[in-house]
Amino acid sequence: MSLIEVRDLSVRYGGHRVLNHVDISIDRGEIVTIVGPNGSGKSTLLRALIGAVPVAGGRVSRATDLRIGYVPQKLAIDPTLPMTVARFMSLPRRQSATDVAAALEQAGVPDLSDRQMTDLSGGQFQRVLLARALLSKPDLLLLDEATQGLDQPGSAAFYRQIEDVRARLGCAILMVSHELHVVMSASDRVICLNGHVCCQGTPEIVASAPEYRALFGSGTQGALALYRHDHNHSHDDGCDHDHAHDHSHGGAVTPLHQAARDKVH
Repeated sequence: MSLIEVRDLSVRYGGHRVLNHVDISIDRGEIVTIVGPNGSGKSTLLRALIGAVPVAGGRVSRATDLRIGYVPQKLAIDPTLPMTVARFMSLPRRQSATDVAAALEQAGVPDLSDRQMTDLSGGQFQRVLLARALLSKPDLLLLDEATQGLDQPGSAAFYRQIEDVRARLGCAILMVSHELHVVMSASDRVICLNGHVCCQGTPEIVASAPEYRALFGSGTQGALALYRHDHNHSHDDGCDHDHAHDHSHGGAVTPLHQAARDKVH
């Protein structure tokens, strides 16, 4: 059974239908990215999955005892409020120092426990939010544009950390992203959303779909479809997508592909 399955989901705000007859499912261990234009219902879908917004129709089915971790777009903390990372990690309920240290390690920021939250850089702050979501040892990790506000190297590093989290914990990851040129570095599957599911499948399939091109044009197609970050490791979790150094039609690296790489490396 899937970790979470959505069938014929509709969500309304006032008299406006934000999501209409949405069908998706998320399986254990996969990384799925939702892309779509502003106002397409991406964040609403994530909130519907965790039960934070009422649904107008359809159903959301969750696996028994499903543990979900959630990383929001942003979180505002009063700059005058003294709060260490360790204290933040223990809200709203106290966590053991061992669990906090393990979560910070998994998020790639093992040395921040005593730092003030207001002194963190944007990238460090997002890693702490990720660590807090990992405290529950989630089966499914939801990230709502978690790299918003980070520069491109910071975004790329965050996505690499997400892959590492998946490899270590075996959890599924569903993330909303607006960064088409780096979304490929982590995704096994892409869902293109615009109030409904326009298309979904492997990143290469989605990027060549007419529905995707109608929303984003063909200018980003090469970067989205063919960018892969450079690494040689293999996944132990059954991941079967290719991680070749140069991943392009015919083996050639076009200027568009190279530009995408230059942006994130």
